Amino acid sequence: MEYTIREMTVMEYPLLNEFLYEAIFIPDGIKPPPKNIIASPELQIYVDRFGASKADFALVAEVEQKIVGAVWVRIIHDYGHIDDETPSLAISLYKEYRGQGIGTDMMKEMLSLLKTHGYKRVSLSVQKANYAAEMYRKIGFDIVRENEEEWIMVCNL
Repeated sequence: MEYTIREMTVMEYPLLNEFLYEAIFIPDGIKPPPKNIIASPELQIYVDRFGASKADFALVAEVEQKIVGAVWVRIIHDYGHIDDETPSLAISLYKEYRGQGIGTDMMKEMLSLLKTHGYKRVSLSVQKANYAAEMYRKIGFDIVRENEEEWIMVCNL
């Protein structure tokens, strides 16, 4: 499948709400939460006023001019927060585009972009049951903390 990875435009920032919902890990056999769950303050910090900070960066993946995935970072006090100099990363793809290398390529592009902007590392939080945790390990993320359900992972750039 052919796809392009590019910077997200300001006009496309509202799509982050949709991709925030897609980023919620839903184990097999579990009913998805209602879409309005993304209105909760602990999730809105990922997208609210995105672009207002110089540390806000977003990339999208496009297939046939349709945006099918997004990866974005910002420095926030979220589940994966390490410190006030380390951006937290969020990524999601529509289900039908997962498992084809698009997410890995988006992650690599974002890591390169962050390094270019002088960042030393990036963090994320991932549920232990999420298959994406293995992809994060393969591209250089290491577990630095954990709780019962999640790993906090960091990639040094």
